[in-house]
Amino acid sequence: MLELLFLLLPVAAGYGWVMGRNSVRQAQRKQSSILSRHYYRGLNFLLSDQPDKAVDTLMKMINVDSDTVETHIAMGNFFRHRGELDRAIRVHQNLVDKEQLSEAQKQQALKELGRDYLLAGFLERAEAVFLQLLDSDKYFLDAQQQLFNIYQSTKEWERAIELAEKMVDCHGDSLELCERVSHFYCEQAEVHLKKQGYKEAEKCLQKAILSDEHAVRPWLTLGKMAIEQQDYAQAQNYLQQVPVRDITWLSEAVPLMEECAQQCDDYSALEAMLEAYYQQCATAYLARSRLLARKGQTAEASEFLLRQLREKPTMKGFETLISQYREHDGGQQVDISLGMLQELIHEQIEQRPKYRCVSCGFSGRKIHWLCPSCKKWGVVKPIKGLDGE
Repeated sequence: MLELLFLLLPVAAGYGWVMGRNSVRQAQRKQSSILSRHYYRGLNFLLSDQPDKAVDTLMKMINVDSDTVETHIAMGNFFRHRGELDRAIRVHQNLVDKEQLSEAQKQQALKELGRDYLLAGFLERAEAVFLQLLDSDKYFLDAQQQLFNIYQSTKEWERAIELAEKMVDCHGDSLELCERVSHFYCEQAEVHLKKQGYKEAEKCLQKAILSDEHAVRPWLTLGKMAIEQQDYAQAQNYLQQVPVRDITWLSEAVPLMEECAQQCDDYSALEAMLEAYYQQCATAYLARSRLLARKGQTAEASEFLLRQLREKPTMKGFETLISQYREHDGGQQVDISLGMLQELIHEQIEQRPKYRCVSCGFSGRKIHWLCPSCKKWGVVKPIKGLDGE
């Protein structure tokens, strides 16, 4: 009898194993059934245009299986693209609150939640989320960009500079980051200038120069600031740095140099600049033509201008040439005809944009150091060619 009992033990163990396995399979089938049921219900609510019930139903699935994180992130993004930001926030916030998520999954959910907050206008909440992601190896660049966008929108230039310096300390500097920091200091200087805080503004502009050796904006601002203070000699020293840093901005420096020369009745610095750079833009060769005319060399001024127009024709150049002909050639009928032509050209010049973004093509008549379209710093430049320089 005892021997029979020992023989039955393996049979009992095998039976227990089979029953246990079947029980596990039944639990898995039940769990899968619940999961499928939630999915079908959620999809049905979506198709029936009942997104609130769909959100509630699909969010319950996190308690069943954490492998559905990607599905929930996609669902939240779907709501965000539809403009239903409150539902997107609910979905992504629910993911962030789950303790069983891996660190990588939580960071992904945080990134999407930050974007939800940003689009909804909750800038403080978005800032708090992206600050958490600065320690992420995968998302720190995206977090940095979003934080810069927030600080630019709120004009918190000190915080933007602090963030940029932290990025330099942690990840090293780059040309883009240096240029961005330089513009931040210039924006800070503009704030001081509105309050006539010239010393504070000058300190900020000097920091801008140190941040980016190719920066033009701080030198232009220093020149304008010196003109406001009637320090024309110092203004000329500042403005002479503009073509050295970036020749494309010479057209902004020349009119300011002309103003300084007229105020202090000293044209030597202007002549030196134009002698070196007059071929670079229409504003420069027009200024050189005016200098020749100022010396009484009217014929030479017209011939010089005509040569330049043959090489690099511009609307601004033709307008000036017509003006010179009207002044010196005489004749009432000729003067009337040329006057009408000059007015038409002038009207065309006034309607055309002066600056264009080299990144996205945005154009306008006002300098934008931060492109309003693509939100990049320092990419809006003076237009070259027939309608520009």
